Amino acid sequence: MTVFTHATSSNRIFLTGEPGSGKTTVVKRAAEMLKVHGFKVGGMVSKEIRERGNRTGFSIEDFATHRVGTLAQVGLGEGPRVGKYIVNLHDLDEVGAGAILTAIDAADVILVDELGPMELHSRRFIKSVELALSSKKHVLGTIHKRTNHPVVMEVKLNPECAMLEVTPENRSELPTQILERMTRTK
Repeated sequence: MTVFTHATSSNRIFLTGEPGSGKTTVVKRAAEMLKVHGFKVGGMVSKEIRERGNRTGFSIEDFATHRVGTLAQVGLGEGPRVGKYIVNLHDLDEVGAGAILTAIDAADVILVDELGPMELHSRRFIKSVELALSSKKHVLGTIHKRTNHPVVMEVKLNPECAMLEVTPENRSELPTQILERMTRTK
């Protein structure tokens, strides 16, 4: 059984873990389970872009509308650089932050995948996350493990936010635990 750190009745759950640990997969599975239980789910999720088996970037998707944009890609052109990737601030603002802002108004659960070095280059994204956290809505998100941006530190230190580390051993049980926790605080 996974132990939630911080608040015991929080409706804000953030997952962290090593890259490739399954954070996004857990969020998507939990979101689908929440929809089956009558929750309206919105916000944004990310996905790797692969070409010939190699990761070349990341896409972002509005969970409710399935609108897709490019978060970052190798050789994209202009924009902030994170490692070998160039961040696409336009799509991050329009698709990513836009999905979060829409979810604040229209959803019961707001997905934020992820609070990481790429996403935190966007002021609109940061503002959308702050608005989501100040709402009374459920928030389910992921946090890049090694990010110490002020917004991330605020989430990590906030007793209203439950933090879970995703591991290969617990990732299959986490969606059910998230569902149980959020249905208790509906």
